[in-house]
Amino acid sequence: MRHLPVTANERVLVGYGTSDDAGVFLLRDDLALVQTVDFFTPIVDDPFDFGRIAAANALSDIYAMGGTPVSALNIAAFPEDLDLEILQKILDGGATLARTAGVAILGGHTIKDDEPKYGMAVTGTIDPRCIVSNAGARPGDVLVLTKPLGTGILATALKREVIDEHTMQHAVDWMTTLNEGASRAMLAAGAHAATDITGYGLLGHAHEMAAASKVQFTIDADAVPMMPRVHELARDGIVPGGTRDNLTTYRASTTFDARVDESTQLILADAQTSGGLLISIAPQALSSLRDALRANGVLDAVIGRVDEGAGINVG
Repeated sequence: MRHLPVTANERVLVGYGTSDDAGVFLLRDDLALVQTVDFFTPIVDDPFDFGRIAAANALSDIYAMGGTPVSALNIAAFPEDLDLEILQKILDGGATLARTAGVAILGGHTIKDDEPKYGMAVTGTIDPRCIVSNAGARPGDVLVLTKPLGTGILATALKREVIDEHTMQHAVDWMTTLNEGASRAMLAAGAHAATDITGYGLLGHAHEMAAASKVQFTIDADAVPMMPRVHELARDGIVPGGTRDNLTTYRASTTFDARVDESTQLILADAQTSGGLLISIAPQALSSLRDALRANGVLDAVIGRVDEGAGINVG
């Protein structure tokens, strides 16, 4: 992306030149569009669940910016030799999740492909005076995470038939949980910065957020919530390639305490799908944020702090 020309348009408030979760385009002083797109291959066997997960994942970028998703376009690729009923179930799952979020699906586009893929291009609205970017974290802030880690590892374990669908259901429940409540809570509490945790894992997205904010993050590995069996699976080497790539990429800018073992490092770098929000907030506003998160039925794990400096410390 760094080789592409930056859009020269004064109405682009947030564009692809940053590491933010979505783009923002100004319509008037009190209203802007916030837009994103995301799609991927199936990570669970059930097509309806896959559709729900993909939709929640696409909507998450809007919530991470503090926006409200309003409409979406389906994006799908599907093999000619698969039963079209499977595609119907995928689209039905996405539509069901979109209805829950109050999002109107306006149409979409489907192509033939050897491997199924599904996702959405999402448009939302946002008050341009209340954009929550990933560049606003301040020294002294507290870091809060709203979903546990481990979806990538569990999905890999399912593909390798190390776990069954029943064990995977816990992760499916998290992945189909909208970040809407977390977004509302962070706006009400006056969060300084946020991002959602997806393909680059907690480690990668925390690195982007710290770099954009020109600060250092200190993360307490023991405080990071993780899904059941994830540690066991990581110790056994049941880890997706993307997770290993994440750790290789971000290890250079991360200082790990000696007690943080390899399996924990891999979980912190685990490539998530439809993960939670990582929120940076002033310590005096932490209680308000946690109260608001709990009121919306959202996890409120305090996992670290923001310091002067650069990079990530994990202890």
